[in-house]
Amino acid sequence: MALTAFFFYLFAILAVVSGAMVITARNPVHAVLFLILTFFNAAGLFVLLGAEFLAMLLIIVYVGAVAVLFLFVVMMLDVDFAELRAGFIKNAPIGLVVGGVVLAELVALFAVYGFELGVGKTLAAAAPEAGSGITNTEALGRIIYTKYVYFFQGAGLVLLVAMIGAIVLTLRHKEGVRRQSISAQVNRHPAAAMEVVKVAPGQAIVPSSEGQG
Repeated sequence: MALTAFFFYLFAILAVVSGAMVITARNPVHAVLFLILTFFNAAGLFVLLGAEFLAMLLIIVYVGAVAVLFLFVVMMLDVDFAELRAGFIKNAPIGLVVGGVVLAELVALFAVYGFELGVGKTLAAAAPEAGSGITNTEALGRIIYTKYVYFFQGAGLVLLVAMIGAIVLTLRHKEGVRRQSISAQVNRHPAAAMEVVKVAPGQAIVPSSEGQG
């Protein structure tokens, strides 16, 4: 138990510190690296909770795809960081007000209900019983695809609509660029694709454009 508590505080402190460094880092590349460190510490907390599937999902999806994508985008784009800092300073009062409101709500929540909100009972009910032979991944799949299947499908539809909207908003048709027309390719007749030319011995084939000139 003491070892578990030690690793919990270690992962929690590192996650909070690295999360704060994501916001305060001046170099955006360093901010993305701190974000990756935050994901790893959060994955460690999931492992301590017995949710190894969520831990691996966090590392594979967020660290392996999202964070690396952010890193490449930050390194490839020519971003004016001086302008971004100016906007940050300009909007800092609004951010402080919103952060103060959220902090006040959290303080009021824990002041009324304390730290015992029944979360431990909920996690214990969702986790597989010891000796049942059911892994955490199987138990999670049974819950998602039975009790919360409609919410799961709704979340998938929301992500699909967001992906299609992002493609539509960023799609730009450039003039002078030939685009593929699948219907024209399928309906193309052999007479329009080839030309049979009889060439006499010792003569060369002259293109129609040169022959007309």
